[in-house]
Amino acid sequence: MSAAHPGREVAVVAFAQTGHTRRTDEVSEVEMLMPVLHDVLRQTGLKTSDIGFTCSGSSDYLAGRAFSFTMALDGVGAWPPISESHVEMDGAWALYEAWVKLLTGETDTALVYAYGKSSPGSVRDVLTRQLDPYYVAPLWPDSVALAALQAQALVDAGHTDEPALAAVAARSREDATANPHAQLPGARPQGDYVVAPLRTGDCPPIGDGAAAVILAAGDRARELCARPAWITGMDHRIEAHALGVRDLTDSPSARLAAERAGAFERPLDTAELHAPFSSQEVVLRRALGLGDDVRVNPSGGALAANPMMAAGLIRIGEAAARIHRGASDRALAHATSGPCLQQNLVAVLEGDPRG
Repeated sequence: MSAAHPGREVAVVAFAQTGHTRRTDEVSEVEMLMPVLHDVLRQTGLKTSDIGFTCSGSSDYLAGRAFSFTMALDGVGAWPPISESHVEMDGAWALYEAWVKLLTGETDTALVYAYGKSSPGSVRDVLTRQLDPYYVAPLWPDSVALAALQAQALVDAGHTDEPALAAVAARSREDATANPHAQLPGARPQGDYVVAPLRTGDCPPIGDGAAAVILAAGDRARELCARPAWITGMDHRIEAHALGVRDLTDSPSARLAAERAGAFERPLDTAELHAPFSSQEVVLRRALGLGDDVRVNPSGGALAANPMMAAGLIRIGEAAARIHRGASDRALAHATSGPCLQQNLVAVLEGDPRG
């Protein structure tokens, strides 16, 4: 058995998320999170005391205070004492930790949640803290400028152009009209350049939001969900930190993670890609070999709602939800972190064969 190809069956059995909005000044992180936690537990009929392991993803940089995640535990309920962990990453990596925990057999259920409020500050500036502290961060290139460098590299290489990027954005937000949680559903103009060649429409919305999933193993999953979304493989890989030694038009780490997760073993019908910028969908489609027969981001993706620290977990949740309701049989879910798709996690989810 390997972590990429598990020997124990583990599935996503429930998924919930907030409606994503530009600002949530009237509520704290705990108040934003609690309805989501209540919803995901209600879907399964579980109580907090039934959960064997809890793992969360969030960022102290967004909250502006150290150990901010401990406050969110007020929304979970940490008494009687619970088995709990936290990652300073998108919630997709919290799900990875919980998945491994279930693979060990230590527990049969896990709650994973993530949240982020980008509205209080300038997220473009906050994300510069991810950069190399000696050579890049002192120059203060923000997240949009770096994404524009990647987009221009794609244009120069002949892999895309501005009309093609606009088409990605338009398709994503049109698909989001069917998503009641999306922040930017429906057609809208591309707008002016933010940093050329990226226009407003090529960039993700800034907003606040939270999401949660419940994982369960084996027969417990079948008891809790009519059609569990089985995680048949998961892997994550990292590119070099230095942007200058990378080919920004490709994502070998995403390709390797997908290979190790078993994505290429059989055809996929759905891919939920965490591509905050339209140009990043181009990179990921090429790296993952996704053809027109694969439905990409039917939820609208991160171009329709991009709550920091939760958007990657939402990609896994959206893929699982399509399997739950029978709209998909085999889906790929992808999450990223860092500048220009530096870190990439890929999960493959499958439903039980239909009779």
